[in-house]
Amino acid sequence: MFTPLIEKITQAQTIIIHRHVNPDPDAYGSQGGLAQLIRDNFPLKRVYCVGEAEPTMANLLTPDSIADEIYREALVIITDTANRERIDDQRYAQGQTVIKIDHHPNDDAYGDWLWVDTNASSTSQMILRFALHMQETQQWQITKEFAKLVYAGIIADTGRFMYSHVDKQLFNEVGEIIELIDLQKFYQEAYSRTLADVQFSGYISQNIQTTPHGCGYVTITDETLKQFDVSRTKASSMVNMLANIEGIHTWVFFTEDIENDNVRCSIRSRGPIINGVAKQFGGGGHPLASGARVNSWQEIDAVLAELDTICQAYQETL
Repeated sequence: MFTPLIEKITQAQTIIIHRHVNPDPDAYGSQGGLAQLIRDNFPLKRVYCVGEAEPTMANLLTPDSIADEIYREALVIITDTANRERIDDQRYAQGQTVIKIDHHPNDDAYGDWLWVDTNASSTSQMILRFALHMQETQQWQITKEFAKLVYAGIIADTGRFMYSHVDKQLFNEVGEIIELIDLQKFYQEAYSRTLADVQFSGYISQNIQTTPHGCGYVTITDETLKQFDVSRTKASSMVNMLANIEGIHTWVFFTEDIENDNVRCSIRSRGPIINGVAKQFGGGGHPLASGARVNSWQEIDAVLAELDTICQAYQETL
């Protein structure tokens, strides 16, 4: 299964790795983890990670800034990105060969070669699986730097092993690298919070609203982000504060993105299938974790109406 990927990595002298805009830990973990794996085993290759930096995850990765001409004969690998519109840095198309590695539904089969596994918990798990295969078959080394990156992506996308696609295989694979990670230090770095974060959490708790049939939501304006000194990415990452609230089946954060003149919709569910709703509004994702964007605050009523409808249908099955 890995033969085309192995051949392309082995042959290329320049490898540029992309991921999606507004990166989460799985985007950084899979992008940075693959880059680290290649650097550790091919130290003479030029390997770059590109995309806008996310300051809240600087402990994982600092993206590279590269010139256009570096793409000329490069292998481009894109991780954790379902469709080409969401690829951070559209210069990816200038590469000689493009490979897609992802665990989202394959609605946009871009690239010259694809490895898509919707049964994987995360793209970081896929990169770990590849690394373990190469360690077994070709004696590639796996370092603590690599382990930290892919572990960060895995625990984020699984909610610390609480969500779907958590199975024996995942635990076996993670078990192969767990001794390389200083878990106490890792969790201190990953889950440390500023006073502003705690105060913002209080704002969320006090501003939860619900639709008639069980969709919870919070609206977060740019003014609110500035008030609490919280980034949009940080705000969106806190969406699961609404998880496990009795009577709420789906939940969504509406976060204003004033630079792009739209509103980001981070949608989650504990039952109803939500990625169809996300697609209606130009987004997509997993059945229980998706995202979209709308052009104005007025449009969030349409999103809530669709989510309330699927919540009503879900209630009828209980």
